[in-house]
Amino acid sequence: MADWTLLLDGADLPDRALIGGKAWSVARMAALGLDVPPAFVITTKACLAYLERGEMPGGLEAEIAAGLDWLQRRTGRSFGAGDKRLLLSIRSGAAISMPGMMDTVLNLGIDDDGEAALAAETGLPAFARDTHRRFLELYSAIVLKQPVELEASESPAQWRAAIGEVPGAVHDQLLGAVRAVFDSWNTRRARRYREHNGIPHDMGTAVTVQAMVFGNLDDLSGTGVLFSRNPLQGDPAPYGEYLPRAQGEDVVSGKFTPLSLGAMQAHVPEAHAALIAASDMLERENGDVQDIEFTVQSGRLYLLQSRSAKRAPEAAVRIAVDMVGEGRIDAATALSRVSAEQVSTLLLPRLAPHAAEGAQVVAQGEGACPGVATGVLVADSDEAERRAAAGEAVILVRATTSPDDVHGMIAARAVVTEQGGSTSHAAVVSRALGRPCVVGTGSGALALAGQMVTVDGASGKVFAGALATQVPREDEDERLSRLIGWARERCPIEVLRPGDAASADAVDVDLLLAEGTHEQLASALAGHAAARGSGLANAEIARIARRAGITRMITEPVLPALLVALED
Repeated sequence: MADWTLLLDGADLPDRALIGGKAWSVARMAALGLDVPPAFVITTKACLAYLERGEMPGGLEAEIAAGLDWLQRRTGRSFGAGDKRLLLSIRSGAAISMPGMMDTVLNLGIDDDGEAALAAETGLPAFARDTHRRFLELYSAIVLKQPVELEASESPAQWRAAIGEVPGAVHDQLLGAVRAVFDSWNTRRARRYREHNGIPHDMGTAVTVQAMVFGNLDDLSGTGVLFSRNPLQGDPAPYGEYLPRAQGEDVVSGKFTPLSLGAMQAHVPEAHAALIAASDMLERENGDVQDIEFTVQSGRLYLLQSRSAKRAPEAAVRIAVDMVGEGRIDAATALSRVSAEQVSTLLLPRLAPHAAEGAQVVAQGEGACPGVATGVLVADSDEAERRAAAGEAVILVRATTSPDDVHGMIAARAVVTEQGGSTSHAAVVSRALGRPCVVGTGSGALALAGQMVTVDGASGKVFAGALATQVPREDEDERLSRLIGWARERCPIEVLRPGDAASADAVDVDLLLAEGTHEQLASALAGHAAARGSGLANAEIARIARRAGITRMITEPVLPALLVALED
Protein backbone atom coordinates (compact mmCIF):
# COMPACT_ATOMS: atom_id res chain seq x y z
CA MET A 1 0.00 0.00 0.00
CA ALA A 2 1.57 3.27 -1.09
CA ASP A 3 1.83 6.01 1.51
CA TRP A 4 2.79 8.95 -0.69
CA THR A 5 1.70 8.28 -4.31
CA LEU A 6 -1.35 7.11 -6.25
CA LEU A 7 -1.78 5.88 -9.83
CA LEU A 8 -4.23 7.93 -11.92
CA ASP A 9 -5.62 5.04 -13.93
CA GLY A 10 -9.30 6.04 -13.76
CA ALA A 11 -10.20 3.05 -11.58
CA ASP A 12 -11.28 5.31 -8.72
CA LEU A 13 -11.48 8.99 -7.85
CA PRO A 14 -9.32 9.84 -4.81
CA ASP A 15 -10.06 12.77 -2.51
CA ARG A 16 -9.28 16.10 -4.19
CA ALA A 17 -7.67 17.36 -0.97
CA LEU A 18 -5.18 14.48 -1.16
CA ILE A 19 -4.25 14.59 -4.85
CA GLY A 20 -5.00 18.21 -5.83
CA GLY A 21 -7.32 19.53 -8.51
CA LYS A 22 -5.01 18.80 -11.45
CA ALA A 23 -4.57 15.11 -10.64
CA TRP A 24 -8.26 14.82 -9.73
CA SER A 25 -9.20 16.09 -13.18
CA VAL A 26 -6.78 13.64 -14.83
CA ALA A 27 -8.36 10.75 -12.91
CA ARG A 28 -11.86 12.04 -13.70
CA MET A 29 -11.18 12.39 -17.44
CA ALA A 30 -9.55 8.95 -17.55
CA ALA A 31 -12.64 7.47 -15.88
CA LEU A 32 -14.83 9.11 -18.55
CA GLY A 33 -12.80 7.41 -21.28
CA LEU A 34 -11.21 10.62 -22.58
CA ASP A 35 -7.71 10.57 -24.05
CA VAL A 36 -5.38 11.56 -21.21
CA PRO A 37 -1.63 10.86 -21.05
CA PRO A 38 -0.98 8.36 -18.23
CA ALA A 39 0.13 9.82 -14.90
CA PHE A 40 0.66 9.18 -11.21
CA VAL A 41 0.46 11.71 -8.40
CA ILE A 42 2.60 12.51 -5.38
CA THR A 43 0.07 13.55 -2.74
CA THR A 44 -0.37 16.73 -0.72
CA LYS A 45 0.38 14.56 2.32
CA ALA A 46 3.89 14.04 0.94
CA CYS A 47 4.28 17.77 0.30
CA LEU A 48 3.31 18.68 3.87
CA ALA A 49 5.70 16.05 5.25
CA TYR A 50 8.49 17.46 3.07
CA LEU A 51 7.80 21.04 4.13
CA GLU A 52 7.73 20.03 7.79
CA ARG A 53 10.94 17.96 7.69
CA GLY A 54 12.88 19.83 5.02
CA GLU A 55 13.59 16.55 3.20
CA MET A 56 11.81 13.84 1.26
CA PRO A 57 9.77 11.61 3.60
CA GLY A 58 10.93 8.03 3.97
CA GLY A 59 9.75 5.71 1.21
CA LEU A 60 8.77 8.46 -1.23
CA GLU A 61 11.70 7.94 -3.60
CA ALA A 62 10.92 4.22 -3.83
CA GLU A 63 7.26 4.97 -4.57
CA ILE A 64 8.29 7.43 -7.31
CA ALA A 65 10.43 4.68 -8.85
CA ALA A 66 7.43 2.31 -8.75
CA GLY A 67 5.27 4.97 -10.40
CA LEU A 68 7.86 5.36 -13.15
CA ASP A 69 7.84 1.58 -13.74
CA TRP A 70 4.06 1.76 -14.19
CA LEU A 71 4.33 4.70 -16.64
CA GLN A 72 6.95 2.82 -18.64
CA ARG A 73 4.67 -0.22 -18.92
CA ARG A 74 1.67 1.94 -19.91
CA THR A 75 3.57 3.88 -22.59
CA GLY A 76 6.02 1.26 -23.84
CA ARG A 77 8.80 3.78 -23.26
CA SER A 78 11.87 3.93 -21.03
CA PHE A 79 12.86 6.73 -18.68
CA GLY A 80 16.52 7.67 -19.11
CA ALA A 81 17.44 4.84 -21.48
CA GLY A 82 16.56 3.02 -24.69
CA ASP A 83 15.45 3.95 -28.19
CA LYS A 84 11.97 5.11 -27.15
CA ARG A 85 12.37 7.65 -24.38
CA LEU A 86 9.74 8.48 -21.80
CA LEU A 87 9.74 12.21 -21.08
CA LEU A 88 7.73 13.66 -18.22
CA SER A 89 5.81 16.74 -17.21
CA ILE A 90 6.06 17.59 -13.51
CA ARG A 91 3.13 19.79 -12.54
CA SER A 92 1.88 21.30 -9.31
CA GLY A 93 -1.76 21.04 -8.28
CA ALA A 94 -3.44 22.27 -5.10
CA ALA A 95 -6.90 21.16 -4.00
CA ILE A 96 -8.17 24.70 -4.69
CA SER A 97 -7.21 26.10 -8.07
CA MET A 98 -4.40 28.68 -7.95
CA PRO A 99 -3.85 29.40 -11.68
CA GLY A 100 -0.35 30.52 -12.56
CA MET A 101 0.89 30.51 -8.98
CA MET A 102 3.07 27.42 -8.76
CA ASP A 103 5.61 25.66 -10.92
CA THR A 104 5.83 23.20 -13.83
CA VAL A 105 8.78 21.45 -15.49
CA LEU A 106 8.22 19.93 -18.95
CA ASN A 107 10.25 17.48 -21.07
CA LEU A 108 12.09 16.05 -18.07
CA GLY A 109 14.13 12.96 -18.92
CA ILE A 110 15.98 14.25 -21.98
CA ASP A 111 19.76 14.32 -22.17
CA ASP A 112 22.22 14.08 -25.08
CA ASP A 113 21.47 10.39 -25.67
CA GLY A 114 17.76 11.03 -25.22
CA GLU A 115 17.86 13.80 -27.80
CA ALA A 116 19.54 11.48 -30.27
CA ALA A 117 16.95 8.77 -29.59
CA LEU A 118 14.07 11.24 -30.02
CA ALA A 119 15.55 12.52 -33.28
CA ALA A 120 15.96 8.98 -34.62
CA GLU A 121 12.44 7.94 -33.59
CA THR A 122 10.68 10.95 -35.10
CA GLY A 123 13.04 11.75 -37.94
CA LEU A 124 12.91 15.35 -36.67
CA PRO A 125 16.26 16.39 -35.19
CA ALA A 126 15.16 20.03 -34.93
CA PHE A 127 12.21 18.97 -32.77
CA ALA A 128 14.47 16.90 -30.52
CA ARG A 129 16.91 19.79 -30.12
CA ASP A 130 14.05 22.22 -29.39
CA THR A 131 12.67 19.85 -26.74
CA HIS A 132 16.12 19.59 -25.10
CA ARG A 133 16.44 23.39 -24.98
CA ARG A 134 12.97 23.82 -23.54
CA PHE A 135 13.75 21.37 -20.74
CA LEU A 136 17.00 23.09 -19.79
CA GLU A 137 15.35 26.53 -19.75
CA LEU A 138 12.52 25.38 -17.50
CA TYR A 139 14.78 23.34 -15.22
CA SER A 140 17.12 26.30 -14.82
CA ALA A 141 14.26 28.70 -14.04
CA ILE A 142 12.15 26.45 -11.79
CA VAL A 143 14.65 24.20 -10.02
CA LEU A 144 17.88 26.21 -10.09
CA LYS A 145 16.10 29.60 -9.77
CA GLN A 146 18.23 30.95 -12.64
CA PRO A 147 15.92 32.15 -15.45
CA VAL A 148 17.73 31.98 -18.76
CA GLU A 149 16.97 32.20 -22.48
CA LEU A 150 19.18 29.80 -24.40
CA GLU A 151 20.24 30.44 -27.96
CA ALA A 152 18.68 27.91 -30.30
CA SER A 153 21.78 27.92 -32.48
CA GLU A 154 24.06 26.71 -29.65
CA SER A 155 24.76 23.10 -28.64
CA PRO A 156 23.47 21.31 -25.52
CA ALA A 157 27.01 21.37 -24.13
CA GLN A 158 27.07 25.16 -24.49
CA TRP A 159 23.63 25.38 -22.88
CA ARG A 160 24.71 23.32 -19.87
CA ALA A 161 27.88 25.37 -19.55
CA ALA A 162 25.77 28.53 -19.43
CA ILE A 163 23.50 27.06 -16.75
CA GLY A 164 25.76 24.77 -14.71
CA GLU A 165 24.47 22.58 -11.88
CA VAL A 166 22.01 20.47 -13.94
CA PRO A 167 22.31 16.89 -12.61
CA GLY A 168 23.57 14.41 -15.18
CA ALA A 169 21.23 11.62 -14.10
CA VAL A 170 17.61 12.06 -15.16
CA HIS A 171 16.36 10.42 -11.94
CA ASP A 172 18.16 13.13 -9.96
CA GLN A 173 16.58 15.75 -12.22
CA LEU A 174 13.15 14.28 -11.42
CA LEU A 175 13.70 14.47 -7.66
CA GLY A 176 14.96 18.05 -8.02
CA ALA A 177 11.81 19.01 -9.95
CA VAL A 178 9.55 17.41 -7.32
CA ARG A 179 11.32 19.34 -4.55
CA ALA A 180 10.96 22.56 -6.55
CA VAL A 181 7.20 22.05 -6.97
CA PHE A 182 6.85 21.33 -3.23
CA ASP A 183 8.83 24.50 -2.47
CA SER A 184 6.64 26.56 -4.82
CA TRP A 185 3.78 26.18 -2.32
CA ASN A 186 5.50 28.71 -0.07
CA THR A 187 6.70 31.25 -2.64
CA ARG A 188 5.80 34.87 -2.05
CA ARG A 189 3.41 34.94 -5.00
CA ALA A 190 1.58 31.77 -3.88
CA ARG A 191 1.19 33.01 -0.30
CA ARG A 192 -0.07 36.40 -1.51
CA TYR A 193 -2.60 34.71 -3.80
CA ARG A 194 -3.87 32.49 -0.99
CA GLU A 195 -4.16 35.40 1.41
CA HIS A 196 -6.07 37.47 -1.15
CA ASN A 197 -8.47 34.59 -1.90
CA GLY A 198 -8.86 33.23 1.64
CA ILE A 199 -7.16 29.90 0.86
CA PRO A 200 -5.52 28.16 3.85
CA HIS A 201 -1.74 27.87 3.93
CA ASP A 202 -1.75 24.33 5.35
CA MET A 203 -3.15 22.42 2.36
CA GLY A 204 0.03 21.78 0.37
CA THR A 205 0.34 20.95 -3.31
CA ALA A 206 0.33 17.60 -5.04
CA VAL A 207 2.75 16.82 -7.87
CA THR A 208 1.41 15.18 -11.03
CA VAL A 209 4.04 13.14 -12.91
CA GLN A 210 2.67 12.61 -16.41
CA ALA A 211 3.92 11.21 -19.70
CA MET A 212 4.71 14.03 -22.13
CA VAL A 213 2.84 14.61 -25.36
CA PHE A 214 4.36 17.06 -27.79
CA GLY A 215 2.56 20.06 -29.20
CA ASN A 216 5.84 21.16 -30.78
CA LEU A 217 6.34 17.93 -32.76
CA ASP A 218 5.21 18.85 -36.27
CA ASP A 219 2.83 20.98 -38.35
CA LEU A 220 -0.19 19.00 -37.11
CA SER A 221 0.74 19.58 -33.47
CA GLY A 222 -0.05 22.41 -31.10
CA THR A 223 -1.40 23.36 -27.71
CA GLY A 224 -4.14 25.52 -26.31
CA VAL A 225 -6.80 26.33 -23.76
CA LEU A 226 -10.55 26.04 -24.24
CA PHE A 227 -13.36 27.35 -22.05
CA SER A 228 -16.70 25.59 -22.46
CA ARG A 229 -18.30 29.07 -22.32
CA ASN A 230 -16.92 32.54 -22.78
CA PRO A 231 -15.24 33.51 -19.47
CA LEU A 232 -15.47 37.24 -20.27
CA GLN A 233 -19.17 37.78 -21.01
CA GLY A 234 -20.58 34.28 -20.38
CA ASP A 235 -21.79 33.55 -23.92
CA PRO A 236 -22.80 29.84 -24.16
CA ALA A 237 -20.26 29.00 -26.85
CA PRO A 238 -16.76 27.48 -26.63
CA TYR A 239 -14.01 30.06 -26.34
CA GLY A 240 -10.27 29.61 -26.45
CA GLU A 241 -6.95 29.82 -28.21
CA TYR A 242 -4.59 27.53 -30.08
CA LEU A 243 -0.87 27.86 -30.72
CA PRO A 244 0.59 25.58 -33.42
CA ARG A 245 3.94 23.86 -32.89
CA ALA A 246 4.09 24.91 -29.24
CA GLN A 247 3.93 23.63 -25.69
CA GLY A 248 1.64 24.77 -22.89
CA GLU A 249 4.12 27.13 -21.30
CA ASP A 250 4.20 29.11 -24.57
CA VAL A 251 0.49 29.94 -24.18
CA VAL A 252 0.42 30.93 -20.52
CA SER A 253 3.70 32.85 -20.68
CA GLY A 254 2.08 35.57 -22.77
CA LYS A 255 5.20 35.75 -24.96
CA PHE A 256 3.29 34.49 -28.00
CA THR A 257 -0.06 35.61 -29.37
CA PRO A 258 -2.12 32.48 -30.10
CA LEU A 259 -4.68 31.85 -32.83
CA SER A 260 -8.44 31.42 -32.48
CA LEU A 261 -10.28 28.13 -32.17
CA GLY A 262 -11.49 28.76 -35.70
CA ALA A 263 -7.89 28.56 -36.87
CA MET A 264 -7.53 25.29 -34.99
CA GLN A 265 -10.64 23.92 -36.73
CA ALA A 266 -9.13 24.72 -40.11
CA HIS A 267 -5.71 23.36 -39.11
CA VAL A 268 -6.59 20.12 -37.26
CA PRO A 269 -10.36 19.57 -37.80
CA GLU A 270 -10.60 16.09 -36.21
CA ALA A 271 -8.82 17.22 -33.04
CA HIS A 272 -11.03 20.32 -32.92
CA ALA A 273 -14.21 18.23 -33.18
CA ALA A 274 -12.97 15.90 -30.42
CA LEU A 275 -12.19 18.93 -28.24
CA ILE A 276 -15.67 20.44 -28.63
CA ALA A 277 -17.27 17.08 -27.79
CA ALA A 278 -15.06 16.66 -24.73
CA SER A 279 -15.84 20.22 -23.61
CA ASP A 280 -19.59 19.54 -23.67
CA MET A 281 -19.15 16.24 -21.83
CA LEU A 282 -16.96 17.76 -19.11
CA GLU A 283 -19.30 20.69 -18.55
CA ARG A 284 -22.28 18.34 -18.20
CA GLU A 285 -20.41 15.94 -15.92
CA ASN A 286 -19.03 18.68 -13.67
CA GLY A 287 -22.05 20.98 -13.77
CA ASP A 288 -19.90 24.06 -14.32
CA VAL A 289 -18.08 25.94 -17.06
CA GLN A 290 -14.74 24.24 -17.73
CA ASP A 291 -11.22 25.54 -18.36
CA ILE A 292 -9.53 22.81 -20.41
CA GLU A 293 -5.83 22.53 -21.24
CA PHE A 294 -5.02 20.36 -24.24
CA THR A 295 -2.26 19.30 -26.59
CA VAL A 296 -2.52 18.06 -30.16
CA GLN A 297 0.25 15.68 -31.23
CA SER A 298 0.33 14.86 -34.94
CA GLY A 299 -3.40 15.52 -35.22
CA ARG A 300 -4.44 13.54 -32.10
CA LEU A 301 -6.07 15.35 -29.16
CA TYR A 302 -4.85 14.81 -25.59
CA LEU A 303 -6.53 16.43 -22.59
CA LEU A 304 -4.21 17.55 -19.81
CA GLN A 305 -6.51 19.21 -17.31
CA SER A 306 -10.10 20.36 -16.81
CA ARG A 307 -11.20 22.60 -13.96
CA SER A 308 -13.95 25.03 -13.11
CA ALA A 309 -13.06 28.18 -14.99
CA LYS A 310 -12.19 31.51 -13.46
CA ARG A 311 -14.58 34.02 -14.94
CA ALA A 312 -15.07 37.75 -15.15
CA PRO A 313 -17.93 39.18 -13.04
CA GLU A 314 -20.30 39.61 -16.00
CA ALA A 315 -19.66 36.02 -17.07
CA ALA A 316 -20.15 34.70 -13.52
CA VAL A 317 -23.64 36.22 -13.36
CA ARG A 318 -24.71 35.18 -16.86
CA ILE A 319 -23.40 31.62 -16.58
CA ALA A 320 -25.02 31.08 -13.18
CA VAL A 321 -28.43 32.32 -14.33
CA ASP A 322 -28.26 30.61 -17.73
CA MET A 323 -27.35 27.24 -16.22
CA VAL A 324 -30.42 27.38 -13.97
CA GLY A 325 -32.55 28.06 -17.05
CA GLU A 326 -30.92 25.09 -18.82
CA GLY A 327 -31.65 22.82 -15.88
CA ARG A 328 -27.96 22.11 -15.26
CA ILE A 329 -27.88 23.58 -11.73
CA ASP A 330 -30.41 24.84 -9.16
CA ALA A 331 -30.83 28.39 -7.86
CA ALA A 332 -28.91 27.70 -4.64
CA THR A 333 -25.91 26.49 -6.65
CA ALA A 334 -26.15 29.54 -8.92
CA LEU A 335 -26.02 31.86 -5.90
CA SER A 336 -22.98 30.03 -4.56
CA ARG A 337 -21.13 30.71 -7.83
CA VAL A 338 -21.54 34.48 -7.78
CA SER A 339 -19.57 36.30 -5.10
CA ALA A 340 -20.43 39.58 -3.46
CA GLU A 341 -17.14 40.96 -4.77
CA GLN A 342 -18.02 40.01 -8.36
CA VAL A 343 -21.36 41.79 -8.13
CA SER A 344 -19.69 44.84 -6.60
CA THR A 345 -17.22 44.88 -9.49
CA LEU A 346 -20.07 44.55 -12.00
CA LEU A 347 -21.76 47.58 -10.46
CA LEU A 348 -18.64 49.73 -10.54
CA PRO A 349 -18.58 52.74 -12.87
CA ARG A 350 -18.37 52.14 -16.62
CA LEU A 351 -17.75 54.57 -19.45
CA ALA A 352 -20.58 57.04 -19.79
CA PRO A 353 -22.28 57.26 -23.21
CA HIS A 354 -20.13 59.21 -25.66
CA ALA A 355 -17.33 59.56 -23.06
CA ALA A 356 -14.84 57.93 -25.41
CA GLU A 357 -15.80 60.07 -28.41
CA GLY A 358 -12.80 62.13 -29.36
CA ALA A 359 -10.69 60.60 -26.58
CA GLN A 360 -7.14 59.68 -27.51
CA VAL A 361 -6.49 55.94 -27.62
CA VAL A 362 -2.90 55.54 -26.41
CA ALA A 363 -2.88 51.73 -26.59
CA GLN A 364 -5.19 49.02 -27.89
CA GLY A 365 -5.16 45.27 -27.52
CA GLU A 366 -7.53 42.46 -26.62
CA GLY A 367 -10.03 42.93 -23.81
CA ALA A 368 -9.27 40.11 -21.35
CA CYS A 369 -11.47 41.14 -18.41
CA PRO A 370 -14.23 43.73 -18.69
CA GLY A 371 -14.59 46.79 -16.49
CA VAL A 372 -13.31 50.36 -16.48
CA ALA A 373 -10.62 51.80 -14.25
CA THR A 374 -8.70 55.06 -14.15
CA GLY A 375 -5.24 55.51 -12.70
CA VAL A 376 -1.58 56.24 -13.30
CA LEU A 377 0.33 53.67 -15.36
CA VAL A 378 3.07 52.04 -13.28
CA ALA A 379 5.54 49.60 -14.87
CA ASP A 380 6.87 47.88 -11.74
CA SER A 381 4.83 45.60 -9.45
CA ASP A 382 6.64 46.62 -6.26
CA GLU A 383 6.10 50.28 -7.08
CA ALA A 384 2.42 49.62 -7.86
CA GLU A 385 1.99 48.00 -4.46
CA ARG A 386 3.73 50.88 -2.65
CA ARG A 387 1.79 53.61 -4.43
CA ALA A 388 -1.56 51.84 -4.04
CA ALA A 389 -0.89 51.40 -0.32
CA ALA A 390 -0.38 55.18 -0.14
CA GLY A 391 -3.88 55.66 -1.58
CA GLU A 392 -3.01 56.30 -5.22
CA ALA A 393 -5.02 54.75 -8.08
CA VAL A 394 -2.54 52.83 -10.22
CA ILE A 395 -2.72 50.73 -13.41
CA LEU A 396 -0.04 48.04 -13.77
CA VAL A 397 1.56 47.94 -17.23
CA ARG A 398 4.03 45.17 -18.12
CA ALA A 399 5.44 43.53 -21.24
CA THR A 400 3.85 40.36 -19.86
CA THR A 401 3.05 39.34 -16.32
CA SER A 402 4.38 36.33 -14.44
CA PRO A 403 3.50 34.87 -11.03
CA ASP A 404 6.03 37.29 -9.52
CA ASP A 405 3.72 40.19 -10.47
CA VAL A 406 0.68 39.00 -8.53
CA HIS A 407 1.15 41.44 -5.64
CA GLY A 408 1.22 44.33 -8.12
CA MET A 409 -1.87 43.02 -9.89
CA ILE A 410 -3.73 42.82 -6.58
CA ALA A 411 -2.78 46.43 -5.79
CA ALA A 412 -3.64 47.80 -9.25
CA ARG A 413 -7.05 48.98 -10.48
CA ALA A 414 -6.39 47.36 -13.88
CA VAL A 415 -3.69 45.50 -15.81
CA VAL A 416 -2.26 46.19 -19.28
CA THR A 417 0.31 44.03 -21.09
CA GLU A 418 2.11 44.44 -24.39
CA GLN A 419 2.14 40.69 -25.12
CA GLY A 420 -0.16 37.71 -24.69
CA GLY A 421 -3.73 36.67 -25.38
CA SER A 422 -6.89 35.98 -23.44
CA THR A 423 -5.47 32.83 -21.82
CA SER A 424 -2.14 34.39 -20.78
CA HIS A 425 -1.15 34.70 -17.12
CA ALA A 426 -2.24 38.36 -17.04
CA ALA A 427 -5.69 37.53 -18.42
CA VAL A 428 -6.38 34.51 -16.21
CA VAL A 429 -5.24 36.13 -12.97
CA SER A 430 -7.00 39.43 -13.75
CA ARG A 431 -10.27 37.55 -14.19
CA ALA A 432 -9.72 35.77 -10.90
CA LEU A 433 -9.09 39.13 -9.21
CA GLY A 434 -11.88 40.94 -11.06
CA ARG A 435 -9.48 43.51 -12.50
CA PRO A 436 -10.13 45.12 -15.91
CA CYS A 437 -7.41 43.81 -18.22
CA VAL A 438 -6.14 44.57 -21.72
CA VAL A 439 -3.50 42.28 -23.25
CA GLY A 440 -1.49 42.19 -26.45
CA THR A 441 -1.24 45.95 -27.05
CA GLY A 442 2.11 45.58 -28.81
CA SER A 443 5.23 47.52 -27.93
CA GLY A 444 4.88 51.06 -26.67
CA ALA A 445 2.59 50.61 -23.66
CA LEU A 446 5.50 50.48 -21.22
CA ALA A 447 6.71 53.83 -22.50
CA LEU A 448 3.44 55.37 -21.27
CA ALA A 449 4.33 54.76 -17.61
CA GLY A 450 3.57 57.82 -15.51
CA GLN A 451 0.54 58.90 -17.55
CA MET A 452 -3.03 59.04 -16.25
CA VAL A 453 -5.20 56.72 -18.34
CA THR A 454 -8.62 55.06 -18.42
CA VAL A 455 -8.61 51.33 -19.19
CA ASP A 456 -11.68 49.74 -20.80
CA GLY A 457 -11.31 46.00 -20.33
CA ALA A 458 -14.28 45.26 -22.59
CA SER A 459 -13.13 47.08 -25.72
CA GLY A 460 -9.41 46.52 -25.13
CA LYS A 461 -8.71 50.26 -25.34
CA VAL A 462 -6.55 52.42 -23.12
CA PHE A 463 -7.52 56.11 -23.25
CA ALA A 464 -5.48 59.12 -22.26
CA GLY A 465 -6.76 60.90 -19.14
CA ALA A 466 -9.71 60.25 -16.85
CA LEU A 467 -12.93 59.74 -18.82
CA ALA A 468 -16.48 60.21 -17.55
CA THR A 469 -18.17 57.10 -16.16
CA GLN A 470 -21.64 56.01 -15.03
CA VAL A 471 -22.83 53.63 -12.33
CA PRO A 472 -25.09 50.71 -13.37
CA ARG A 473 -28.25 49.90 -11.37
CA GLU A 474 -28.85 46.34 -10.25
CA ASP A 475 -32.64 46.62 -10.53
CA GLU A 476 -32.32 47.45 -14.24
CA ASP A 477 -30.40 44.24 -14.98
CA GLU A 478 -32.59 41.18 -15.63
CA ARG A 479 -30.05 38.61 -14.43
CA LEU A 480 -29.10 40.53 -11.29
CA SER A 481 -32.80 40.96 -10.50
CA ARG A 482 -33.29 37.21 -10.81
CA LEU A 483 -30.38 36.57 -8.43
CA ILE A 484 -31.86 39.07 -5.99
CA GLY A 485 -35.17 37.20 -6.05
CA TRP A 486 -33.51 33.83 -5.43
CA ALA A 487 -31.34 35.32 -2.68
CA ARG A 488 -34.29 36.91 -0.85
CA GLU A 489 -36.08 33.54 -0.79
CA ARG A 490 -33.12 31.96 1.01
CA CYS A 491 -31.55 34.83 2.97
CA PRO A 492 -31.49 34.44 6.78
CA ILE A 493 -31.65 38.24 7.31
CA GLU A 494 -33.42 41.24 5.79
CA VAL A 495 -31.57 43.33 3.22
CA LEU A 496 -33.60 46.31 2.05
CA ARG A 497 -33.09 49.43 -0.04
CA PRO A 498 -33.29 52.79 1.80
CA GLY A 499 -36.63 53.63 0.19
CA ASP A 500 -38.15 50.31 1.25
CA ALA A 501 -37.55 50.53 5.01
CA ALA A 502 -37.64 52.90 7.94
CA SER A 503 -34.15 53.30 9.35
CA ALA A 504 -34.54 55.35 12.52
CA ASP A 505 -33.40 52.47 14.74
CA ALA A 506 -30.54 51.42 12.44
CA VAL A 507 -26.90 52.20 13.22
CA ASP A 508 -25.28 54.44 10.57
CA VAL A 509 -22.34 52.39 9.29
CA ASP A 510 -21.07 55.19 7.06
CA LEU A 511 -20.80 57.53 10.04
CA LEU A 512 -19.00 54.89 12.10
CA LEU A 513 -16.53 54.27 9.27
CA ALA A 514 -15.86 57.98 8.95
CA GLU A 515 -15.05 58.18 12.66
CA GLY A 516 -13.10 54.95 13.17
CA THR A 517 -11.53 51.80 11.74
CA HIS A 518 -12.98 48.52 10.54
CA GLU A 519 -11.91 46.92 13.82
CA GLN A 520 -13.78 49.56 15.82
CA LEU A 521 -16.85 49.06 13.60
CA ALA A 522 -17.38 45.52 14.84
CA SER A 523 -17.55 46.57 18.49
CA ALA A 524 -19.75 49.57 17.66
CA LEU A 525 -22.31 47.30 15.95
CA ALA A 526 -22.40 44.72 18.74
CA GLY A 527 -25.80 44.54 20.40
CA HIS A 528 -27.65 46.18 17.49
CA ALA A 529 -30.06 44.38 15.16
CA ALA A 530 -30.18 46.87 12.28
CA ALA A 531 -27.61 48.87 10.34
CA ARG A 532 -27.82 51.24 7.37
CA GLY A 533 -25.43 52.91 4.96
CA SER A 534 -23.81 52.54 1.56
CA GLY A 535 -20.80 50.91 3.24
CA LEU A 536 -22.88 47.75 3.69
CA ALA A 537 -22.80 47.25 -0.09
CA ASN A 538 -19.08 46.55 0.41
CA ALA A 539 -18.63 42.81 1.02
CA GLU A 540 -15.99 43.27 3.70
CA ILE A 541 -18.16 45.70 5.69
CA ALA A 542 -21.24 43.49 5.26
CA ARG A 543 -19.28 40.55 6.67
CA ILE A 544 -18.24 42.59 9.71
CA ALA A 545 -21.88 43.53 10.27
CA ARG A 546 -23.00 39.91 9.95
CA ARG A 547 -20.40 38.71 12.45
CA ALA A 548 -21.53 41.47 14.84
CA GLY A 549 -25.06 40.03 14.78
CA ILE A 550 -26.81 42.47 12.43
CA THR A 551 -30.03 40.89 11.10
CA ARG A 552 -31.36 43.85 9.10
CA MET A 553 -29.28 45.80 6.58
CA ILE A 554 -30.49 48.89 4.73
CA THR A 555 -28.27 49.70 1.77
CA GLU A 556 -28.07 49.93 -2.01
CA PRO A 557 -27.18 47.93 -4.05
CA VAL A 558 -28.60 45.02 -2.06
CA LEU A 559 -27.23 41.97 -3.88
CA PRO A 560 -23.67 42.07 -2.43
CA ALA A 561 -25.07 42.14 1.12
CA LEU A 562 -27.56 39.36 0.31
CA LEU A 563 -24.76 37.16 -1.03
CA VAL A 564 -22.65 37.84 2.08
CA ALA A 565 -25.58 36.79 4.27
CA LEU A 566 -25.93 33.56 2.28
CA GLU A 567 -22.29 32.66 2.95
CA ASP A 568 -23.37 31.45 6.40
